[in-house]
Amino acid sequence: MAKSILAVDDSASMRQMVLLTLQGAGYTVLQACDGVEALELARAGGVDLVLTDVHMPRMDGITLVRELRNLPLYKYVPMLILTTESSQERKMEGKRAGATGWIVKPFNPPQLLATVARVI
Repeated sequence: MAKSILAVDDSASMRQMVLLTLQGAGYTVLQACDGVEALELARAGGVDLVLTDVHMPRMDGITLVRELRNLPLYKYVPMLILTTESSQERKMEGKRAGATGWIVKPFNPPQLLATVARVI
């Protein structure tokens, strides 16, 4: 059975690029446009990895990671942050929230796939 990934980004074009990259590698991809929608999807069923942007309406990605880490089902699920943010301070904030890794946009598809394969 294909591993499932929850891709969260408020940009429809970014979600589409992530979707095409991950589906092309055989992953099942669920999509959400913000942290609130992602949290609802995550509660409805487990996924093998969460890939989230930071800056989104209603709930940002770092808050989403923190909220997911509070759910028993997501205690050990890898969570990657995919964002334009590259400051060390923000990366540390993500790590403290429970993020497994940090990828800076624009992403390189082979690099994204290698990172996903490494943590999933």
